[in-house]
Amino acid sequence: MNAGEVNKKWAHLQQVLAEQFDMDIPDLKVMLFLIGVQELGKGPQEFSKRQKEELMHIANCRLFSSMGFYELKGLDEEGWPHWELVKPIPNYTLMEQELIIKSLIIDYFEDAQVI
Repeated sequence: MNAGEVNKKWAHLQQVLAEQFDMDIPDLKVMLFLIGVQELGKGPQEFSKRQKEELMHIANCRLFSSMGFYELKGLDEEGWPHWELVKPIPNYTLMEQELIIKSLIIDYFEDAQVI
């Protein structure tokens, strides 16, 4: 996908999720949080600030696993997934990082048949 395609699909995904969850247009952090909650698999609940950060980390690991950077090692005693970095992520520019993450998020929600 080129940048124009990614941004068009991103805007569509934001709109779909805003309507589906009856919320404002979600930004990148909200999208990562939603993916983290989905990957945790325990449904909606109250999370501490630290848990929210961990959920966004889980989302990043899950997304970048599709590019071969992370591998799921298993779940801890509380059922939280743990990932291992298996190859270093290149030093992308901020613009490249954002485009890649948006593209991976779009793929994630397309695979989940949300969009």
